[in-house]
Amino acid sequence: MEISSKAPYPAGALSNFAPHAFVFDGVPCASMEGLLQSFKHNKPHIQAEICKLAGMAAKRRGSQRNRQWRRVQKLWWNGVEYDRHGREYQVLLDRAFDALSVNEGFRNALLATRGAVLRHSMGKSNPSDTVLTEREFVSRLTRLRERLVAESRMANRSAR
Repeated sequence: MEISSKAPYPAGALSNFAPHAFVFDGVPCASMEGLLQSFKHNKPHIQAEICKLAGMAAKRRGSQRNRQWRRVQKLWWNGVEYDRHGREYQVLLDRAFDALSVNEGFRNALLATRGAVLRHSMGKSNPSDTVLTEREFVSRLTRLRERLVAESRMANRSAR
């Protein structure tokens, strides 16, 4: 199943552009795209503003900083600098997707993909060029889906 903002449900609802509200480290986010684009800025007050954006508005706002972060291969969150290629950045991404997974609309869309192989072929594969590679994105969606399916099975057993 190809994840894309233009794809029909449920794939379109799993796009980072989709407006799924969540809170990450106390910062309200309108979409995953807003949060990811905010990582390109080193000032928390600017990050908080970008987090309020969704879709192409978030993408455009973050793209203003592409040259800067790519040159140094550093990203930021809440006053902390992250090496784009470091383990700590991967943990940050895990935490971000875990925070998104509390959004009911996102959870329902993800569960609706049960059994499908997820893809995001428009995503870049070189981490030096993007804050989230296709592999990083799809692996997190798959991990969350497996967790949600397991939770749903446990809830069904408990209800019996």
